Amino acid sequence: MATTADFKNGMCIELNGKTYMLVEFQHVKPGKGPAFVRTKLKNLENGRTIDNTFTAGVNIDVVRVERRPYQYLYEDDLGCNFMHTETFEQIQISRDMIENSDLMREGQIVEVMFHTDKEIVLSAELPPIIEMEVTYTEPGVKGDTASTNSLKPATVDTGATIKVPLFITTGEKIRVDTRTREYYERVK
Repeated sequence: MATTADFKNGMCIELNGKTYMLVEFQHVKPGKGPAFVRTKLKNLENGRTIDNTFTAGVNIDVVRVERRPYQYLYEDDLGCNFMHTETFEQIQISRDMIENSDLMREGQIVEVMFHTDKEIVLSAELPPIIEMEVTYTEPGVKGDTASTNSLKPATVDTGATIKVPLFITTGEKIRVDTRTREYYERVK
């Protein structure tokens, strides 16, 4: 058992029979009344984010999770197939449990989060920054815009569409932030 004083971003807790990851929290001490903790929790089963308020000092159930490296192999009608990089064990994960799954390509290493007591998959995360090749984008013409940070849509080699600056052309390699789906930098 832990209390709200032990909260940390990324901590996994059990609430109402479901597993949640603590996205952010704020301890509030109003001038009148008891202290409380405002939290934003991400449901690890369906990916939805909820807001919840805990009374300060209340006991919470902490869930032990383990992150393991898996390599993405292929996708079939049952889901995405992954192989553990050390034990070569294979598992299947539904595509909706993987955030920004359209940025994932075969052979890529992802971190799969497991509930250690139940040995079930909670989620899978791509690396924060990945390299991709732009397969199609409209040419940017100088003078197209009045602002300096204009973006245009570009299709990358996995088929996903992201926004890139006007100077990026078809065939270039770029780095993409998988958490925000934003252009990060050009690969030199």
